[in-house]
Amino acid sequence: MNTHRTAEQVFPVYKVQNDAMLSVAGDVTIGYRLKLPEVFTMSQDEFNAIHESWVKALRLLPANSIFHKQDWFVKTRHEAAFMDDDLIRSFLSHSSERHFHERAYLAHHSHLFLTKKNDRSRPQTSAFSSLMRKRIAPAQATSPILFRDFEDRCGQFVRLMEDSGLVSLERLSDEDLSGSLSSPGVLEQYCFLAGSNDIPVLKDIHIGERLSIGNNECQLYTLGDAENLPAICGPRVTYDRYSTDKTKFSTGFASPVGALLKCDHLYNQFIFIGENDKTIKQLEAKKLRLQSLSAYSRENAISRDATQDFLNEAIGEQRLPVKAHFNILAWTEDKSELKDIRNMVSSSLAQMDAQPKLETDGAPQIWWAGLPGNEGSFPMNDTFDTFAEQACCFLNAETNYRTSISPCGIRLGDRLSGQPVHVDISDEPMKKGITTNRNKFILGPSGSGKSFFTNHMLRSYHEQGAHIVLVDVGHSYQGLCQFVDGYYFTYGERTPISFNPFFIGEGDQLDSEKKESIKAMILALWKKEDEGVQRSEYIAISDALFHYYKKLESAPDIFPCFNSFYDFLSQDFYTSMKASKVKDHRFDIDNLLFVLKPYYKGGEYDYLLNSNDNLDLLQQRFIVFELDNIKDHPILFPVVTLIIMETFVSKMRKLEKGIRKMILIEEAWKAIAREGMAEYIKYLFKTVRKYFGEAIVVTQDIEDIISSPVVKQAIINNSDCKILLDQRKYQNDFPKIQQLLGITDKETALIMSMNRDNDETLKYKEVFISLNGQLSKVYRTEVSPEEYWTYTTEASEKALVQEYAEKYGSMKKAIATITQENNV
Repeated sequence: MNTHRTAEQVFPVYKVQNDAMLSVAGDVTIGYRLKLPEVFTMSQDEFNAIHESWVKALRLLPANSIFHKQDWFVKTRHEAAFMDDDLIRSFLSHSSERHFHERAYLAHHSHLFLTKKNDRSRPQTSAFSSLMRKRIAPAQATSPILFRDFEDRCGQFVRLMEDSGLVSLERLSDEDLSGSLSSPGVLEQYCFLAGSNDIPVLKDIHIGERLSIGNNECQLYTLGDAENLPAICGPRVTYDRYSTDKTKFSTGFASPVGALLKCDHLYNQFIFIGENDKTIKQLEAKKLRLQSLSAYSRENAISRDATQDFLNEAIGEQRLPVKAHFNILAWTEDKSELKDIRNMVSSSLAQMDAQPKLETDGAPQIWWAGLPGNEGSFPMNDTFDTFAEQACCFLNAETNYRTSISPCGIRLGDRLSGQPVHVDISDEPMKKGITTNRNKFILGPSGSGKSFFTNHMLRSYHEQGAHIVLVDVGHSYQGLCQFVDGYYFTYGERTPISFNPFFIGEGDQLDSEKKESIKAMILALWKKEDEGVQRSEYIAISDALFHYYKKLESAPDIFPCFNSFYDFLSQDFYTSMKASKVKDHRFDIDNLLFVLKPYYKGGEYDYLLNSNDNLDLLQQRFIVFELDNIKDHPILFPVVTLIIMETFVSKMRKLEKGIRKMILIEEAWKAIAREGMAEYIKYLFKTVRKYFGEAIVVTQDIEDIISSPVVKQAIINNSDCKILLDQRKYQNDFPKIQQLLGITDKETALIMSMNRDNDETLKYKEVFISLNGQLSKVYRTEVSPEEYWTYTTEASEKALVQEYAEKYGSMKKAIATITQENNV
C-alpha cells in the first residue's frame, strides 16, 4: 500500500485572494510584513511600551482568532558591490568592499499572520445538520460582510501597533503570499526553507522519525507546556555582557532565541484567543473537579489553587486569558552540526530560564500548523493557558540594524556581526525632522579611536563630493590629506606655513566678504587685542584696498600678494595720504608701515602672506591646517586662524548650494577660543546650516567641556549629532558629561556598553552616535587594511607609510604594498 501523499492532496490553503488566504477548513488569514526596532537600541521604557501595545492590540481581535508571528533568522554572507562604478572609482572604497565580502551575518525578517477560525465548536444537533444549512461552506469564507469585518479588526490592530512609534506593518499582497515564477511567496518559503530573494526550487519534504526539507536536517524545540516555562517573565531582561555596576543594559526577553541565537532558525510565536466567557466557565468547571479530587492528591490541591489564582486574576484584573505556544525550528545541511545546534538552542532557552523540549513524535503536526494560513489546525494539546500579558513577553521584539539608502553617509558595522551598514548622520535625520542642523560634536579620550573614526568619516564625505577644511594640532590627518592630494599647511623651520589672502582665483571676484577678511587680517597684524580701532583707520585701510585692486586691474603684471600691497601702501597710497594732510592721530600711516614691515620681503615673516603656491583654496576640496607648532605663537597664530576662517567662509558662501561644506576643528578650538575667536565659532555653528554645511568639533578632555562656555553655549547647543567613543575611564565622572550634553539614561547605558564584548578575532572600536537624543545607536568602526594604513596615527606606522610613499612615488602604491606584505 502506497502511504505517500502529494502536496496537492494535503495542502491546507485553498485559495489566495484579496490579499488574504482561505484554508480548506474555512479559516481566513491576513499576513503582514513586520518592521521591528533595531537590536540593542531600546530602553526599558520602550520595551514596556511595545509590550503594552501588543497586549492592547490582541484585545482588538475577535474571539476564535489566532496571532501567529514568524521570525526568520538565516545565515547570510555580505555581497560586495564590485560592479558599482561609484565604488570602484575609489581605491579605499573598493578595498572596503573586498574586506567585507562574504562577511557572515544572521539576516532577519518577520511576518505576522492574523487568522479568524471557522466556528467548529457548535454542538452537532439536528438544528445544525448539513441538511438544514443554507450553505455548506462556512459563512465567513463566502460572506463579504464578515470578511470586511475581520479586515477592519486587523486594520485597528495595525493602527494601534503603529501608533506606538516602534513597529510598522505592511500588508502582504497575493503575490507576496503565493509567490511568482521568479520569487517565492511566504507559503513556499516556509515549505522549502527558502529565502525571499531565492529562486523558487522544489524540495522533498520527509516526515517520519526525523523532519528534513531538501538537504536540510531540522530540529523542532517547543515551549508548549507550563512546566517548562520560566517562573518569571517580562518585556525585557538585563544583558550582562553590556551592563556595568551602574548601568543596566536592556534587551528583549526573547532575544536569546532571536538575533542572539547564531544558527539558521525560525521562531514561531502562537497566541490563541478564544471566547472569554466560555474559557472562564471551563476553568471554573476544572477548578470544581480538582476541588473534589484534592483530598486524594496534593498535586490536585496545588492545581486547584493555581486555577483559583488564575481565575481571580482574570476576573479581578480584567486580564485576557489565552492559549500560547512557542517553538524554534533550527536546521542545517551538515548532520554533524546537529549536536552543536542542540547545545546552542538549549543554552539560549536556559538564558530565558526555560526548559527546552526537543519534539519528535509531535514535530510534523506542529511544523505543518506553522504553515501560514494553516494556523487553525494547530494541535491544542501542545499549548498552555496564560494571559496575554505573559504571552507577549515571549514575542521577539528586535531586528538587525537597517542600512540607509541615502547617497550621503559613512560605512559602519552592526554590533552583532560587523555586517556593514550605510549610516546617514547628516541629511536623512534632517529630512525626517530628527535634527535641525548637521553639526557634530565628537568626544573621545586618547586611545579611544577618535581620530580613526573621524578620518573614516571625512574620507567618506570627501568621496561624496564635500569640501572639507580641517584645523588640527596633532598631525592626525596627514596621511588622509596626502592620499586625497589635499593641501596640508603646517609650520616647520624649513617649510614655514604660508598663504596668500590677496590672491583672487580664476572665476572668483573681489566681493565685500573678501575685502572684510583682508581688512580684519591687516588690523589684526597692526593692532593688539586691547587696542581700539578708530573709524578713520578702518576707512583708510578700506580705501587702500580699493585703490590697490584698482591698480592691479590696470597693471596685470603685478602679482597680488602682501609684498605688492606693501609697495602700494609705501608709495602710491603714502603719497596720497600725505597730500591729503591726514593727521597722524586719525591715521598714522608711518606706524602702519613700520608694524607691517616684518611681513614684507626681507622681514622675519616675509613668507607668511606671499605664497606663490596653493593659491586657489576655494576649489581645493581637502585642506588641513596643522597648527601644532604655532598654537602658542602670539603673531602667527592669530593671523593663521583669520585666514582659516576666511577660507571656510569663502567656501561656505561662494560654492554652489548643492555642494557640502565641512569644517572640522580638532583640539585647536581651545586655542582659537583664547584668541578671541569665540564669537566666530558661535556664528559659524549657527549659520553654517543655511549653506548646506556642517561644523564639527573634536575634543578629548572632560575639563575642557565643563569649563569652556564656548563649548557649552555655541558648540553643544548647536550640535544635534553627538558622537562619543569609549568613556570607560571616565565612568565615575560621566554624570557631569551626561548633564552637560543632555544625555538620557538609555544613552548612558549604550555609551558604557561600548567595547565590552568585542570579537577578539576582528580589529575594531565601537562608537556611539546620538541624533538629537531621539535616535541613538552604537556601531563598529571596522575598516579594511588599506583604510587602516591611511588613517593610522601611530608614529611608527605613519613613518613606514611615508617611507614607502617616497619609495614607490604615491600613497596608493605605498599602502597597497604594505597591506600585501602584512597579509603574506
